[in-house]
Amino acid sequence: MLQYEGSLWLSDGAKRWGGADRVALLVQIGQTGSISAAAKAVGMSYKGAWDAVEAMNNLAGEPLVLRSTGGKGGGGATLTARAERLIASFQSIESAHRIFVEQLASLGGDATDDIHLLRRLTMRTSARNQLAGTVEQVQKGAVNDIITIATTGGARIIATVTRESTDALALATGRPVVALIKASWVILGVPGEGRVSASNQLPGKVAQVHPGAVNSEITVALDGSGTIAAIITKESAESLGLAEGMPVLVIFDAASVIVGVTD
Repeated sequence: MLQYEGSLWLSDGAKRWGGADRVALLVQIGQTGSISAAAKAVGMSYKGAWDAVEAMNNLAGEPLVLRSTGGKGGGGATLTARAERLIASFQSIESAHRIFVEQLASLGGDATDDIHLLRRLTMRTSARNQLAGTVEQVQKGAVNDIITIATTGGARIIATVTRESTDALALATGRPVVALIKASWVILGVPGEGRVSASNQLPGKVAQVHPGAVNSEITVALDGSGTIAAIITKESAESLGLAEGMPVLVIFDAASVIVGVTD
């Protein structure tokens, strides 16, 4: 289920100043007069806070935080008028953004489905084949994990990913994902002719054949719904006798599947 939570960032053209975390840091610097105390208040390390301040100063094109050294108190930090104005603007925009998120949540299930679709459509990748689905099972391994994905078209895809990737992508049962397979990684086979060790063998029918001088591009309509494109040699296409409507198997290894998420 889609959770309606706002995440607001401020940007100016190609420059991204930051969001709630950095504005919260600025607020604390203004209240405490100290980067160290502000960092502690927002749960950051001093170095992380100072790096954030430097980044904001650089991206803003003018100082947002002025740092003083020495003196009885050992130095401190103050906000510039520009930083004060930035905080006020962010808080005003954040309030309006919160109202927008609440209105979005009130639209119901149809809007949720459309938002999921829009998120998938805005993802850009060089992989030709992109199949949306959800994680059906995660089988833990010593180094790599096996991820079973149930696609929206009814197919099941097996992917092998590292344990680090599983954790980084928060892969778990029910997690919406996109399976990416490059067309050059796909092998086509004829059902009943030979056996292969590849984890993924999806049945379908040839939808289109685009012959080239060296390679041919074959589009396969998977049983259920969805298509997968394969780039194979012209000789292979001819030897298999590939033609529109012909039953085939779309074959690719689990290691050839890239698992992507849209959040």
